[in-house]
Amino acid sequence: SWDHISHLREVLARDSNLPIVIAAQGERFEAGMAYIGEPADHLTLAARSFGEIVDDPHRLHGNRTVDLLFRSVAAHGGHKMIGVILSGSLDDGSRGLAAIHAAGGLTMVLTPDNQPGPGMPENAIAYDGPIDVIGSLHDIAAAIEKAVRHQ
Repeated sequence: SWDHISHLREVLARDSNLPIVIAAQGERFEAGMAYIGEPADHLTLAARSFGEIVDDPHRLHGNRTVDLLFRSVAAHGGHKMIGVILSGSLDDGSRGLAAIHAAGGLTMVLTPDNQPGPGMPENAIAYDGPIDVIGSLHDIAAAIEKAVRHQ
């Protein structure tokens, strides 16, 4: 539900070495930080800042949160962007991941597990556009480290 209190920040903070920050409209992002949105918001990016935080209490964008974010990343990130799909239901993220790939970024998807129906990883793999890395969490982390080292 959109009106519940999210505990995502606390959950991520337990297992992350990075500070977990709730994004604010127009805030400039910084390296070494992990940004998340509030439950009813969609994050989009502009050059060097959050372009817009789209308030969506009536779910006008439906289940397209990841697609909105990834498409904005593709529009501003150039070849230095990395899009990763780890889990989730339905096909959110598939179109945005394809946009990142088309713009020259790297795309990565967690190897799908045996869940009862296609989720975000399976749909991202099946969608139009190749995926650069399909693998375990370890494989994805190693690929991100390698890509970042070479930039």
